[in-house]
Amino acid sequence: MSRKNLILLILIKLVLLATGVFFLAKVILNTTVTTMYQDDYPPTVTLEAAIVEQSPSEQELEQHTLDPVVSSSMDTIEGQVSDLRGLSIENTVPRKVLTVDELRQIVTDDFLEEYEPEDEARDVAILNLFGLLPEGFDLKNFYMDLYTEQIAGFYDSEEKAMYVVSDTGFGAVERMTYAHEFVHVLQDRQFQFEDQLDYSEESCEEDSERCIAIQALIEGDAVLTEQLWFQTHGTQNDLQEIQEFYTSYQSPVYDSAPEYMKEDFNFPYLYGASFVQALYAEGGYEAVNAAFTDMNPLSSEQIMHPDAYPDDLPQNPTLPDLSAVLGEDWSLVEQNVIGEWYIYLILAKGADSKSRLYDSLAQDAAEGWGGDAYAVYENNQTGELAAVVSFVWDTPQDAEKAFEAFGSYSDLRFGPSDNGNLWQDAEHFSSLQAIDETNFIWIMAPDETNLTALQDAMQE
Repeated sequence: MSRKNLILLILIKLVLLATGVFFLAKVILNTTVTTMYQDDYPPTVTLEAAIVEQSPSEQELEQHTLDPVVSSSMDTIEGQVSDLRGLSIENTVPRKVLTVDELRQIVTDDFLEEYEPEDEARDVAILNLFGLLPEGFDLKNFYMDLYTEQIAGFYDSEEKAMYVVSDTGFGAVERMTYAHEFVHVLQDRQFQFEDQLDYSEESCEEDSERCIAIQALIEGDAVLTEQLWFQTHGTQNDLQEIQEFYTSYQSPVYDSAPEYMKEDFNFPYLYGASFVQALYAEGGYEAVNAAFTDMNPLSSEQIMHPDAYPDDLPQNPTLPDLSAVLGEDWSLVEQNVIGEWYIYLILAKGADSKSRLYDSLAQDAAEGWGGDAYAVYENNQTGELAAVVSFVWDTPQDAEKAFEAFGSYSDLRFGPSDNGNLWQDAEHFSSLQAIDETNFIWIMAPDETNLTALQDAMQE
């Protein structure tokens, strides 16, 4: 999805610190870090940018003198995290503690600065076409509200600087946040997010599946190391303070988010931590490092199913340019890969609760994913959209299961089919057509004429 790319890049800038309640539960239960949780919980928002457009300059950082006690605590955490993670840096990192108002101003001034109204309108329309957002959703302002709701800290990899936000001092929550963020400093210095990992805005736009996998690796590593750090160095007073924080924590903006968005925000932490923990259990941090250097994860499938890494590679088909089929007023506006994770979200977490499949059914259908490609076309005169998705499944049985799941989803969303695998509601014509035993096509168009044209073109 178009906003799949935006969400990934937002999460480079402003990410949900989803370690909170789960992390606390793990400490209370005094269990080892080997399994992950699936329950919902209120995350705390943190900002940890690989790209922050207008961050405070180093001179501004130098003008802000840290409390010596806070500075000493940061030094201690950096040493402890470096020892645990087995990575180190040669030079110190500029640091600053901001008030909530100061950091909120940074978010307000810089966040989505170049996100124009026409871009927002198109993105909402595409997400609406795939059933994930209601029509006319105020996407930009929602993101602004969400990311200024609870802000904990960030690492700016362009400025190579660390920031922690607090109006109440540098307590257990802030130190836990700092431990998490300092992992990103170590990762960036050792593995170089942009230059070596090719983790950038441009690469995410070209292959969002690879991008979400890299982000899950980055965040999963930070979650694991943060947990190990607290289990090693946290005190009973720290535990009590964190308990009190999460007991009183409220997140009304997050709670009001569309269902798919809430799930997607948590993906890098929940599934990323499971993925990294599987690597860690297999070969310690050496295995985690190898995922950064020798064989990067390439898909949400590999993150969701660590046993699929590294051998189960996406088999993404190539879609032809169908603009001419639709006519001279139509143009290609987006093409990318949906992936297993977003297939699940489409089937189970749509904007209309009446169109959602049961989680177990959606997960089971998505699990057979072998690859896909999608393209979205826009009518330059009317603004209408059409989409073509080509799915590849691992086995004929997987394809049949997924086809039936998409058929059930279509019945719920568009109404029962009156003509085979063709559906229609007030705004869409939609069809499913099998190409071979492991491949089928999903097409959506604003009218039957364009739907038929796309169907005929994809059968050629």
